[in-house]
Amino acid sequence: MSLKSLALIENWPVPTAAAGAVRADGTVLGLHGPAAQRFPLASVTKPLAAYAVLVAYEEGAIEFDEPAGPPGSTVRHLLAHTSGLAFDEHKVMAPPGERRLYSNAGFEQLGDHVAKATDIPFGEYLRQAVLEPLGMTSTTLEGSPAKDGVSTVEDLLRFAAEVQAPRLLDPRTVADAMTVHYPGTKGVLPGYGHQNPNDWGLGFEIRDSKSPHWTGSSSSPRTFGHFGQSGTFLWIDPDAGAACVALTDRAFGPWAIEAWPAFTDAVLAELRNGS
Repeated sequence: MSLKSLALIENWPVPTAAAGAVRADGTVLGLHGPAAQRFPLASVTKPLAAYAVLVAYEEGAIEFDEPAGPPGSTVRHLLAHTSGLAFDEHKVMAPPGERRLYSNAGFEQLGDHVAKATDIPFGEYLRQAVLEPLGMTSTTLEGSPAKDGVSTVEDLLRFAAEVQAPRLLDPRTVADAMTVHYPGTKGVLPGYGHQNPNDWGLGFEIRDSKSPHWTGSSSSPRTFGHFGQSGTFLWIDPDAGAACVALTDRAFGPWAIEAWPAFTDAVLAELRNGS
């Protein structure tokens, strides 16, 4: 099966785009565009960083409920964007666990916490724990674990296959990361406004019944993943048994809000018809 719907990226108003889809067993269902070209990920960096944090947890370097971030906050709060930290400032805006305040600063404090616990710079820890074992040789993190990753569609498909059928982690740990933490918490989904609830797992956004949303109208509520302000996304739909990645070099904006859901619905329709 080679997904023809991936070619819809040719209609996107972007200079360059690449896309691909993969099954849990690593079967690539299709590639379109320069799949080996490196693109800035922006916030699609966060799932990679979160996966490294999960490795640190399984290695015993950290615990989810140990203090991290602002007073009263834990590693779990930081991963689930409920630490109370502001979006891009290391400033407390709410008590931990009260609101879903999407926070780059929170992921930066998370990276610092893991680096201190392991005595390894976070970018290097990510490389050793996740990138190298998965053969993600074109992926780097130099800077913020919230937003400074650079990768390719080919590499992110390797990651998406791993998340669907974990080898680096106990599947129960990954299942927990895909489960809503602090259910019922309200908050703003960047680019899409206030959501009640604004459901999130540990480093992965969970679709549930959010509307509007960057995935498709036919995406299952169990769909999880992330999008980035650099015009990038990665979603995994357990009901469809597949994951999809798209990377571009045009910043997220109205074009993406219009193009991405229709693209995802076309991919899902083809998956359903081809299975």
